[in-house]
Amino acid sequence: MNTTDTLLLSTLMGIAAGVASWTSRGWVGRMIDFIESDVQKKLRAMRIVAPRLRMYLSSWLYLMVIALAGLWFGYGNPVFAIMAVTLMGPLPWYLLRRMAERRRLQIEDQLAGSMTTLAGAIRAGLSLAQALEILAEQSPQPIRLEFQHMVGQYSMGKTLQETLLEAKQRLQSENFSMFAAAMLASRESGGKLNETVERIAESVREFQRLERKIESETAQARKSATYMAIAPPVILLVYYFVDPINTGRLFSTLPGQIMLSIAVLLNVSAWLWARSILSPDI
Repeated sequence: MNTTDTLLLSTLMGIAAGVASWTSRGWVGRMIDFIESDVQKKLRAMRIVAPRLRMYLSSWLYLMVIALAGLWFGYGNPVFAIMAVTLMGPLPWYLLRRMAERRRLQIEDQLAGSMTTLAGAIRAGLSLAQALEILAEQSPQPIRLEFQHMVGQYSMGKTLQETLLEAKQRLQSENFSMFAAAMLASRESGGKLNETVERIAESVREFQRLERKIESETAQARKSATYMAIAPPVILLVYYFVDPINTGRLFSTLPGQIMLSIAVLLNVSAWLWARSILSPDI
């Protein structure tokens, strides 16, 4: 292919990309709206404000398109292009899920201490609202943000029941659900809230002890899963030095590209599956 043919082909590809972008702008906009709504909901649950979220999501979407076009048309590898987009697409959701899970575990670890502080404040003669204000001032992050949000909602006129139910739905924590149920039940029946909260705090500590025990016992298995995920690229690199011609066919031929792409996707899926199975959940 001479220079004129190459220039003509590039021009036609640019025109086709522009026409496709113009005709699909409504569909792309609706897709970005859906993704933005879903991600914004998850960020709001983590008390994270992202005013430029739509710009970031649009940039990520365009980056995926550039990667697809670059690998497909620039290097002539449609298989690798599809594999790259398949891996890049769920990456923001995966990172967001890891952030939410890390924050949830931090709140779970801090909840037992907050319950003990609450029980002590009630035993000292403070009301439940005053005890929550103390938690909103003295608790560590990130649970302090949740208590501050609860106190703010309660101060703005919402009932304590509505505030606790909204926090329960937002946090999706079984331990906090028990905590909220105990406060509501004690408030309605007039029982001793400090004793109830102390018993729940002991139960939460026991759950945490069991989770840490399971986590320590499965730590080696999680490391093994990571090592198994790293092993195939290392083996492929070693084989390249041993037999570069046949190894290069995995990258230069269509059957090799298909097999290599399937192997990469299966390797990533196996690693994620192993991490999910080995995560302690009591």
